[in-house]
This record gives sequence, C-alpha cells and structure tokens, in this order.
Amino acid sequence: MSAKQTTLQLSLAPLAYYWSKEDCLRFYVDAMQWPVDIVYLGEVTCSRRHVMKLDDWLALASELRDAGKQVVLSTLTLIDSEADRRAMHRLIERASADGFMIEANDYSAVRALQGKQFVAGPHLNVYHAGTLAWLAELGACRYMPPLEMSKNDLAMLQQQRGASMQTEVQAWGRMALAFSSRCFTARHHRLRKDSCEFRCENYPDGLSLATRDGKDFLNINGIQTQSHGCLDLGPNLPEMAAMQVDILRLQPQSQGMSEIVASFDAARTSGTAAQVDASLLPAQAQRSNGYWLAKPGMQWSATE
Repeated sequence: MSAKQTTLQLSLAPLAYYWSKEDCLRFYVDAMQWPVDIVYLGEVTCSRRHVMKLDDWLALASELRDAGKQVVLSTLTLIDSEADRRAMHRLIERASADGFMIEANDYSAVRALQGKQFVAGPHLNVYHAGTLAWLAELGACRYMPPLEMSKNDLAMLQQQRGASMQTEVQAWGRMALAFSSRCFTARHHRLRKDSCEFRCENYPDGLSLATRDGKDFLNINGIQTQSHGCLDLGPNLPEMAAMQVDILRLQPQSQGMSEIVASFDAARTSGTAAQVDASLLPAQAQRSNGYWLAKPGMQWSATE
C-alpha cells in the first residue's frame, strides 16, 4: 500500500434517530460551526420517517457544502418494498445531479451506483480484501469496516486496500447492531408498524431495553437494534492514525455533540488520545470498545 495522508478527518454519521424537523435543522445549523470535515445526511433507519423530505435534505446539504463541509447523502439500510427502491433511486439521481456523493448502505444501492464514486457503508460487510477490491472496481472510494472488526483484522485489511481507498471507522456513539422488518418501538407500545404513531419521536436517543432482571442490555430505535453502551475509541486515536485510518465517524446524539466533536478535534490535532468526559455519554450508557480489542463488544478496557 502506498503512503497516504495521515491527518485524521472527522465525520458526522447520518442521524439514526427520529427528531422533529426543527431539532434536526437546529442540530445541523450548529454543526456548520463544528470542526468536522464530512457530514452524512439522510434517513438510514426507517422509510416511514418523513419529517425531513428529500428536498429538505438536499437544501440542507447545499447549506452545509457552502459552509465548507463535504456532504454525503446516505441511502436507507433496509429496503424491503418497491416504494423504498424507488425512493432510493430518486435520492441517487437527485443527489448525484447536485454533485453530492452517496453512501450505499445496501447492495441494491451499490448496483444503482455502478459507474459513480460512492462510499461503502458500514452494513455492506467488508471483511476481506476481495470484497474491498470488488467494491473499488464498482466505484467505491471509501469504506467502513464492520463495527465488530478488531484492530488486528483491520490492520491486515489496511495493508491490502488500494492506494485510493479511504478507511472510515466509527469512533463514538451507540453501535447499530441489526435491522429488522419489525418495528420494536411500535411493539413496545403495542402498535403495529404501519400504525406506529411515530412513537420514535418520543425517544431522541432511542429506548433502553433491559433484561428480565433489570440489567441494561440494548437500545431500541424503531427497526434498528443498537448497543446500549457507547462506543468510545478516543483512547485509540493514535493507533488508528498509525494504521492510516483516514476518517473517524461520530454518531450524532441529542446532547453534548459539540463538546464531543471538540474533544476529538483537539486529539487529532495534537496526535494524542481523545478524552471525552463521562457526562457526555448517552443517558444510562457506559463506554465500550470490546470489538476493537477482539472481545465482547459491550466490554470496556481503558488499557489493554
């Protein structure tokens, strides 16, 4: 692998939660002033969420680009209807016409994007060099390894990626573990998915799920199952830079995001570990970095 730029960039992941339009716009207006380089926009979790229309996302994308951010429009992760497929094609067509790159979050989007540069999202399951090379042939210029990939496995993949391929690693936030055709938030309220009353809007950081003996276990976000713990790879920032990771992805949350970004920005500038204050963790969440260390994902080890 040839030498690559080692200055870490920061990105904001696409918003996983269902916020009001006012809260959503307010968040991204604030983000225009944050030291993030890349902002991902779009609905990635549930096709029933329509507070932000495609026109709204594209208008916001233009404003963020004018503010100096690289903007990427993200596709839905689970496409399970013809309407979803058509919406995905509209997003690709209109975003591409406006000069925005697309993050493909399922392989139907990859197929639709052949011939265009795109970002291979975290749910495409890129575990080995063969898949990565194939995606590069199709137009991928950046990829996210699976959340459960350990640093040792990533280091091996880094040695085999093409010189033009960027690597982006989630470094902060709850992890998206699974998606289902069933809406767990609706089920929690004894509602059907098709008549969910958009209850997700009541949970700006998801709904905590505990075991029968009352131990926090997972986080529910509509059809998405998240980790209850908050991934924090801030302490591992120097080794990610040494591995030539290009971009650190930060998952948006409803509180404290500007301070979290500031912590990672200060660390990448100084080349030191990022120290995010415990008060900035999502409510009731603990830190986790187990997957990075080839351990159960919910575990946390300050030092190896």
